[in-house]
Amino acid sequence: MNDATKEMEPTQKLKFYQKGTFTVGNRLVSEADRTVQASIDRSNAITCGHRGCQGCGEALGARYVVDAAMRATNNNLIVVNATGCLEVFTTPYPETSWQVAWVHSLFGNAAAVGTGVAAAMRVKGRSEVRILAQGGDGGSTDIGFGCLSGMFERNDDVLYVCYDNEGYMNTGVQRSSATPPAARTATTDAVGDEPGNVFGTGKSVPKIAMAHGIPYVAIASVADLHDLERKVTKAMGFHGARYIHVQVPCPLGWGSASHDTIRLARLAVESGVFPIFEAEYGVITGSRKIRNRVPVVEYLKLQKRYAHLFKNGDAPRLERLQKLADRNIAEFNLLAHEGNV
Repeated sequence: MNDATKEMEPTQKLKFYQKGTFTVGNRLVSEADRTVQASIDRSNAITCGHRGCQGCGEALGARYVVDAAMRATNNNLIVVNATGCLEVFTTPYPETSWQVAWVHSLFGNAAAVGTGVAAAMRVKGRSEVRILAQGGDGGSTDIGFGCLSGMFERNDDVLYVCYDNEGYMNTGVQRSSATPPAARTATTDAVGDEPGNVFGTGKSVPKIAMAHGIPYVAIASVADLHDLERKVTKAMGFHGARYIHVQVPCPLGWGSASHDTIRLARLAVESGVFPIFEAEYGVITGSRKIRNRVPVVEYLKLQKRYAHLFKNGDAPRLERLQKLADRNIAEFNLLAHEGNV
């Protein structure tokens, strides 16, 4: 190997290439278009060997979020993790899958702990060290909501990421305030006049975060990992409170096939059920347009938590779910052009 070869950036030889798809590991596209995971310089903050379920959307989303944050901060990152699925399946005592400075908080105080760590770094004069706090929807939209709102109100220099699998999956698939209407959980059984979770409940934490006027708020999905990485990188370019809400399908809690995780995430986006947008200082700055609009039923029928709607032919409730998606499409201007069906 000559000196010129030594100075070249290290590369990996691959026997199989795929381009023009959602494949994340290809090397044929330009460096600017590659994901973190396509680089041999990735940090692998979450290593193999964790106990995540097959098809776990949260494991995938967290790996991309943390590795993107590591790259954006030149590896000067401290992660604060709420109790929940992500904490449990990555840290079965005495083992850990984390290769990053990582702090385990209680179920509901990850935002507060992240604030404390950020303050400690500020006092120590370590301005280059950035803080990422993360938790599931239970620990973010419910139990930890007060701490999270306080972090927003004080504009603390923390990026908080919520991995939304729409329920308390780690403790038995109970309903959370992120559980969608009509979904069956252990605490919203498919019985009675209004089977599943009732309509008119829950909250939109991204909208609440926007109401605080914080520097950056975004919604993302594991259906588009490039977009997720871009938003994490962009968030790290701001100082102050930032919030990213990521939908992460859960095969166990949703009653879906493990190989359908990404398919479901795409259908949630393309049907309007899960709108993708971002905002700065309380003002929406952009949204991801729907490329191929699909009916909501295409998304619902792949999940056993909605099986009662189809078994009983519950057309009125299916229509209500479609109207909710239609409202999202109108509110966030999600149609690329008028020709979408």
